[in-house]
Amino acid sequence: MDIPFFLKGIIIGFSIAAPVGPIGVLCIRRTLADGRLAGLISGLGAATADLLYGCVAAFGLTFISQFLIDQEFWLRLVGGLFLLYLGIKTFWAKSSSTALEQKKGGLLNAYFTTFFLTLTNPLTILSFAAIFAGLGVVNTDGVYLSALILVAGVFSGSTLWWFLLSGGASFFERKIDKQGLVWINRVSGVVITIFGVVALGGML
Repeated sequence: MDIPFFLKGIIIGFSIAAPVGPIGVLCIRRTLADGRLAGLISGLGAATADLLYGCVAAFGLTFISQFLIDQEFWLRLVGGLFLLYLGIKTFWAKSSSTALEQKKGGLLNAYFTTFFLTLTNPLTILSFAAIFAGLGVVNTDGVYLSALILVAGVFSGSTLWWFLLSGGASFFERKIDKQGLVWINRVSGVVITIFGVVALGGML
């Protein structure tokens, strides 16, 4: 049975987003510290980047994917350094009862940090190419409508994962006191910093 392009896109988007990496840690930490909306917005930043990479793969824009692969060193460098910055910043963050959405530019910052981090990971485009090939959607036969439906599914699948993750983390939000948030910041900061070190180490 032939799976519709939209459903294939959902499978791809969910599969790309589901492995818990630095973005997942940020989403969980922001949900616990700043509320479910902050976690969800963080996830949407990553989902938007997945959408762009999905467009590159679905429309066969090989010149863009090749450019990103050629610039892997610099993308890893920028992404790794940014992860180190976020890790250290998160580690020393002070717990606050003020929700992130009440802070000026807080939600925009949450969105664009995860968007930027996802874009600076050149392995994402390779992951899309591999999964597209595995599901038999490498070629949409030049039908742009099919490609659009496919990438719409990718965004929906990625968004679904972040909705589930932020929703799951929000169950513990009210059970954590101020001291608990301090420890969450410490642990999250260390984990994110480790991801940054690994990203920079991969350059070697």
